[in-house]
Amino acid sequence: MSVARKGADGFLVQLMVLLCALWGFQQVAIKLAAPDLSTLLQVLLRSTIAALLVATLMLRRDDWRQVSFTWLPGLLAGGLFALEFLFIALGLRHTTASRMAVFLYTSPIFSALTLHLLLPGERLNPLQWLGIGLCFTGLAIAFGLSGEGGGDAQWLGDLFALLAGFAWGMTTVAVRCSSLSEAPPGLTLFYQLAVSAVLLLGFAVMLGAFEPLNVTAIAVASVLFQGVIVSSFSYFAWFWLMRRYLASQLAVLSFMTPLFGVLFGVLILDEPLTAGFLIGTALVLAGISLVSGADWLRRHLRGVSA
Repeated sequence: MSVARKGADGFLVQLMVLLCALWGFQQVAIKLAAPDLSTLLQVLLRSTIAALLVATLMLRRDDWRQVSFTWLPGLLAGGLFALEFLFIALGLRHTTASRMAVFLYTSPIFSALTLHLLLPGERLNPLQWLGIGLCFTGLAIAFGLSGEGGGDAQWLGDLFALLAGFAWGMTTVAVRCSSLSEAPPGLTLFYQLAVSAVLLLGFAVMLGAFEPLNVTAIAVASVLFQGVIVSSFSYFAWFWLMRRYLASQLAVLSFMTPLFGVLFGVLILDEPLTAGFLIGTALVLAGISLVSGADWLRRHLRGVSA
């Protein structure tokens, strides 16, 4: 029996602020621990720890029954998830956590454009096309300005961040357009974490990502934060919210994440902010909000005018 999803309330807003703050801190945590633990090794350990935790939790449930007809799209989703975090790890070697947070969250643009082509029910409306135009205008402005503190190869880090956003968007498409759309959330999450752990291990071996390897308090805290708090606790909380609240309102609230990413990057890592990057970021976030929250915005405007 399906449960009617609710609109936003105080509890949702408070929990989403917490979740977005956790997600926004991810890139900062990786960057903080990078001198002691390579970025690629961090995301490998993150996926491995989280996969083990999710598998342990699923042992007490009956979610494994659907493996027989979901394993193939599960492998695809896991492979795309691995690419996302490979690009994040590579990108953070060259660009700032602030820029990574903004470019990574372009993922809804890529998924919306792809679903527009694949599913008749996912056709983009004029408001969403406006959002896509704003997003790409903002990207052109932000991407074209190297700013300070990112080094000569910052453009390469920004490109990896966009590729990570693309891989994330394609993961969403793979889930929506396959049997995973009806699978238990825990099983889908396990596929992503387990497959990415295996693939990221292969990438780490090929790219020689086992140095530096210094077991410091910051390195351990970063890996545990990513593997336990973010990849396990926060993702299960997100799936729980998805079953109880309107997806459009969750999507709008989730775009606090890059704002937290920029804030933490500036406050903790002392990353610079330029006027060009701020303008580009504002356009990107406005565009993404229009694409993901167009239905909510139309309903809100109709309610105001009524």
